[in-house]
Amino acid sequence: MNRRKLLKSLGLSIGAAVISTEALAKLGDNTYSYTIPPNPEHKPLNKAITAITIGAGSRGTVYGNYASKFPDQIDIVGVAEPNQFRNEKYATQHKIAAENRFNTWEDVFKRPKFADAVIISTPDNLHYAPCMKALAMGYDILLEKPIAPTEKECRDILKLAKKNNRIVAVCHVLRYAPYFVKMRELIQQGAIGDIVSVQHFEPIEHLHMAHSYVRGNWHNSKETTPIILAKSCHDLDIIRWVVGKPSQRIAAMGDLKLFRKENAPQGSTPRCTDGCKVERECPYSAIKHYYEDRRRLAVLDLPADKAKHPEVIMERLKTTNYGRCVYRMENDQPDHYVASIQFADSVTASFSMEAFTSYHGRRTRIMGTMGDMVGDMTELVVNDFRTRKELKLVPKAEDVDGYKNSGHGGGDWLLVKDFVQAVAHQNPKLLTSTIDESIEAHLMGFMAEESRKKGKIMSINMNA
Repeated sequence: MNRRKLLKSLGLSIGAAVISTEALAKLGDNTYSYTIPPNPEHKPLNKAITAITIGAGSRGTVYGNYASKFPDQIDIVGVAEPNQFRNEKYATQHKIAAENRFNTWEDVFKRPKFADAVIISTPDNLHYAPCMKALAMGYDILLEKPIAPTEKECRDILKLAKKNNRIVAVCHVLRYAPYFVKMRELIQQGAIGDIVSVQHFEPIEHLHMAHSYVRGNWHNSKETTPIILAKSCHDLDIIRWVVGKPSQRIAAMGDLKLFRKENAPQGSTPRCTDGCKVERECPYSAIKHYYEDRRRLAVLDLPADKAKHPEVIMERLKTTNYGRCVYRMENDQPDHYVASIQFADSVTASFSMEAFTSYHGRRTRIMGTMGDMVGDMTELVVNDFRTRKELKLVPKAEDVDGYKNSGHGGGDWLLVKDFVQAVAHQNPKLLTSTIDESIEAHLMGFMAEESRKKGKIMSINMNA
């Protein structure tokens, strides 16, 4: 029996693709759950790699928590964080020596190199400078997306990484989500024939939009990055990764419709805590969201003593942006955005990012010459035109603390696991999200923003 026949006898066949039954568990007729098997290229470590975290906010904490869970793989030996509450909390968790605690990223690099890698999880506008300095000093880097705020800076990082032969892993965690891993695998194996077009939808969810892109750190594109990069470079990257062909042109439209001063309801006040007459009926009430429902509280830096939380939350709402009226912020990020993309071989894609939804979780439709796929990250449905059969695949993935149901599909720690292996064995091929692989999505984003502002179709040139 040849290998093809053996695989067919052991697995499910979809068009030209075969899925091994070893990774499947039957849930019902034509419905199976699956896991992604361990990377066979991973090798045992002689010792844990060491890393310095620059930026101990939510993303730095996610990657740091991996080190706490797997101390035999990665040891966090330093932290740079100007917020003293976060600095103290992070240093305590990782038992970081006092001399390795820094207020700013610049302070880290005043010392000779003292770790294998640097984790950069600072605000978007503080990615470029520390990344360039880390590369110059010989560190490998786990770099939160977006790579940098401008095309030139992204290209500078790529150039220096190549020159110094350093590893730069970009945190495009969706490439590690079992849902997208299986989707891409089936497409590459010919499950739906040749790919023709993609429709991809990112519903941000209205309260997430208000929290992050109206009140939050990314509310102003001039101070951070445009929302197409800050939020959706994940999506542009996953479209490119799934299509597997170079992008050529992009056209985009979008605007900020609701969250403007002229839309502030009569009787509203600068803060939800200022006696706003419409606060009780407003869907974006900070009092409801943070104080009553206790949602998205990590940004408020609450003390460990939960008895103090009510008082501290209200104090934060009276003194930080998180208590301000969503109609009276200095925000400029579009709350709806659409883009059309032309890839090589006549493949097209459409992307839509929408703030005003009651739900989140990416939705994707992929049309091929011999079948199609429809999915929402909880289930992938594959239809085969040739056999007229339908197969439902349900990914089994574990979201990490702080990012449960966040739309990352369990990819966060799988990315870190690959990064550890890549650094330990100095083999960037163990990563699917090196800067070489990830930079094209950023170029797509920069050109999308140019298109949106100029009303023109923009070319995407990787070799500029």
